[in-house]
Amino acid sequence: MAEFSVCIGGQAGEGINKAGLLIARIAGLLGYRVYMYYDYPSLIRGGHNYAIIRAKETEIGAIRDEIDILCALDQETVRRHGDAKLHIFDLDVIKGDGLGIPATTIIREEGAAPIARNTVIIGAFCRAAGVPKEILLEAIRGEFGSRADENIRLALRGYHAGEEQIQLPIRSADPIPLLTGNEAIALGLIRGGIDAYVSYPMTPSSSILHTMAVLAQGTPLLVVHPENEIAVIAMALGLSYSGKRVAVGTSGGGFCLMTEGVSLSGMAEVPVVIVMAMRPGPSTGMPTYSSQGDLSFVLHAGHGEFPRLVIAPGTPEEAYEWSARAVHLAWQFQIPTFILSDKNLGEHPASADIDPDFSLPSPSTVPAQGIYHRYCNTPNGVSPLRSPPVTGSVVKVNSYTHDEDGITVEDADQAASACVKLIRKGAALEAEMEGYGCIHVDGMDDAPVALICFGSTAGVCREVGERLSLRVIRLVVLEPFPLAQFDQALSGVEKMIIVEENATGQLDALIRTFGYRADRRIGSVSGRPFTVDDLERRIKGVIR
Repeated sequence: MAEFSVCIGGQAGEGINKAGLLIARIAGLLGYRVYMYYDYPSLIRGGHNYAIIRAKETEIGAIRDEIDILCALDQETVRRHGDAKLHIFDLDVIKGDGLGIPATTIIREEGAAPIARNTVIIGAFCRAAGVPKEILLEAIRGEFGSRADENIRLALRGYHAGEEQIQLPIRSADPIPLLTGNEAIALGLIRGGIDAYVSYPMTPSSSILHTMAVLAQGTPLLVVHPENEIAVIAMALGLSYSGKRVAVGTSGGGFCLMTEGVSLSGMAEVPVVIVMAMRPGPSTGMPTYSSQGDLSFVLHAGHGEFPRLVIAPGTPEEAYEWSARAVHLAWQFQIPTFILSDKNLGEHPASADIDPDFSLPSPSTVPAQGIYHRYCNTPNGVSPLRSPPVTGSVVKVNSYTHDEDGITVEDADQAASACVKLIRKGAALEAEMEGYGCIHVDGMDDAPVALICFGSTAGVCREVGERLSLRVIRLVVLEPFPLAQFDQALSGVEKMIIVEENATGQLDALIRTFGYRADRRIGSVSGRPFTVDDLERRIKGVIR
């Protein structure tokens, strides 16, 4: 087997995510690269939760339709995913065919919490799949830490209650760490030098706040959870003015409340990094599912005209590196900078080859001559950035149209000069981004048919592109639009197919503004990611 997929399902509150992570860790120890999709409704208890863990010898970033092994904790899991080749289930609560294990009875006999049934079932899974006991025990120790002993005892009960059904081959490759996009973003922001992270919890960005809170212990990093998103952006801009490098995290509904602050950042030239994790809307929508429906919102949020940087990483590796770059670029150009994410990138663990030592440019400084002028009108529009106190000077920021000293003006010539300064700074940002790889090309780089995508569709588009011998062109930076790089990537392309997870074709609309017209568009609005099989079928339907 070059690859296999395992699904584990049950109700909210039964530890399905943790169980999925344990299976993913086992697959990694077997020498496979891993991608895990976790599906859960917006419920604390009940409903149907499941995780699909796909393991493959080569790079992976999406799931397939077909499931090889099903681990079921309730009857609903069997009903929904019963096409799996091998069923492993709790014999005490489920009727079905396959390998039944008395998991509930075992839990009762061991005096363990009901949530630990998943560990018993995973023990049985390892026996059924021919996974060596040593790998099971190593995975449990890595996943549970100080709570490993009890879970090992329960897993071994399940292991000995099962029987071998298949043999998953063990690969020689070393295990690769699992990382979610949100964890990678948190690590990247820290690598970029942030001093503070401010956020109100909002799925699917919440785990960045949790990760930051853990990582901040014993360090100078400030992590704050204010009362709402208006307070978040206001506090962040205050911290930035005072000399702190600061990032915030939110989703669509919370970002709505931040948009006035985005305009303040633009006018006052107070830098901030904003992680905007998309989910289906409008309004509350589906809080625990994914979407790419806020691209246009982020590109145009805030009133007036001012430069911004919008980055859409597609893998944990990119999330790490571009989050670090986002901090540097936000402070270099004194602008609001966006990291555009979603649930499919942010919450789903994958094997990630993070390079902790990748190079970042040294922070650039513009010397201030004589009396400090906060908004000194420089040739590239970027003024010297100083934080108070500055001896002998006042550091004044202003949301009004202002002169070089930050004093409110309404004179026509001064107003025009202030506006042109911001636009000139945008041009300098655009020129700077020419030195970055803002476009990623996968698949066959000379194929006449190209898939055009952005963000979390990276993995599924790459895999389908390789299977169908297509070129895959993915925009990592969306604003300023990397026109020259995009045009070069399209050289020789005869047919363009846009792939995006929204209804109105927001990426399609963006490239149209630069004169490019796609031949077809494939969209998804279910809140679930494209599977490899589904996207392959749909692409075959439009390239025949």
